[in-house]
Amino acid sequence: MRDILNGNVTHVHFIGIGGISMSGLAEILYYNGYTVSGSDWTESEITNYLSGLGLKIIYGNHHAENIAESTDLVVYTAAVKPDNPELQAAQQRGIPTMDRAHLLGLIMKGYKNSVAVAGVHGKTTTTSIISDVLLQAEMDPTISIGGFMENIGGPTVAGNFRIGKSPYLILEACEYYDSFLQFYPKVGIILNIDSDHLDYFGTMERLVGSFKRFAENIPADGTLIIYKASKHFDKITENLKCNIITYGTKQARFWAKNVRHDNQGFPTFSIMDGKEVISEVTLKLRGAHNINNALAAVATAVTFGVSHSNIAAGLSRAVGVKRRFEYKGKILDNIALIDDYAHHPTEIKASLATADGTYKRIICAFQSHTYSRTETLLEEFGKSFALADIVLILPIYAAREVYRGEPNSLEQKLTALIKQNGKQAFFMENFQTAAEWIRKNMKSGDLLITMGAGDVNLLGECLQQGNV
Repeated sequence: MRDILNGNVTHVHFIGIGGISMSGLAEILYYNGYTVSGSDWTESEITNYLSGLGLKIIYGNHHAENIAESTDLVVYTAAVKPDNPELQAAQQRGIPTMDRAHLLGLIMKGYKNSVAVAGVHGKTTTTSIISDVLLQAEMDPTISIGGFMENIGGPTVAGNFRIGKSPYLILEACEYYDSFLQFYPKVGIILNIDSDHLDYFGTMERLVGSFKRFAENIPADGTLIIYKASKHFDKITENLKCNIITYGTKQARFWAKNVRHDNQGFPTFSIMDGKEVISEVTLKLRGAHNINNALAAVATAVTFGVSHSNIAAGLSRAVGVKRRFEYKGKILDNIALIDDYAHHPTEIKASLATADGTYKRIICAFQSHTYSRTETLLEEFGKSFALADIVLILPIYAAREVYRGEPNSLEQKLTALIKQNGKQAFFMENFQTAAEWIRKNMKSGDLLITMGAGDVNLLGECLQQGNV
């Protein structure tokens, strides 16, 4: 048991406890002896799991009375607004409040060997690969991941959190709202930096500066693992006190040699440490970006002294997380279905490039995530579907935002831009309309990719079940 909150707190309440990261934090506090309660809008598999452990969860609209008299601390996420009734009630009653990132930073302090995986793209997959390698090496890590990992093990069934008993902690480090600046990891990883979350950062200069401060938080006896070909490499690494390990190119310490692919698109390659061959490995993850993600995991494992044999075996067992180019089976008349979380132009390009050439046509049903991201990156989105044959644009998943413009105007602009870039594109008013188009127009041998960070995966699942 760890005294995470310095002995002054016994009952913690989570606003939005069913979230993918909040649920894991609630669980680790529970297993360390704290009384945990929470609220969420709706019941889910995650909240049912937490309820089964004994946590009290209140569903529906947030209310001041959800904050029990015994509550010593209230934890919230960036999505919780200042006028939230539960947050206001805590503040009015003098109950301390803490954002999710701050709590995660406190938890991190209890682990001697912590790993924080940062980057605009690939955090979840890379976290899962590192986890698989350390699990293979029987290092019993605690894991916090922003997706569902099949091989996670441990007491949790939710698949996004694992509680280990060792000094190893592996977690994602999100840059949004500078959240990752609450972390001081022994090993920090920067996979990439790309234009995103500019609704908060405003400029790329501020975004890059935030990643620089993340790197500066790594202690002098710690290590930064960073992609060698990053155009921001010099800015990030300048005057750092910690060790620096590079990966991804021949000029880096860790790189991939003799890459080839089987008929299913899975890569085999030699893992190189400088001029030394660590091992040859075949990944169960498609795409050049996942080779680089695997190399970041290799660098982490070597830093912790994992044997070459365990590195190879761990990489070979890694299957990533759900909704990352996840093959879902067949629908209708021999149409392949893949679901992917891509919600940024760079991710869209990488996802579509991962599809092999065995399909007659690639039809992408895309649901953009947040109005601000769509508007800021509209031109880039319009160019990102070059490898698709047809694009179906669904209504934007608003998440935390409210759009003040004409309904569906951004979706219509995006559809027009995709057409201007030479692709067929159609705006779909809802999932039902999209399903009808798919039934009418898709043919045997086609591939349907449902893509986006919202609930677009439900479109494919409903088509499989015949519910739309």
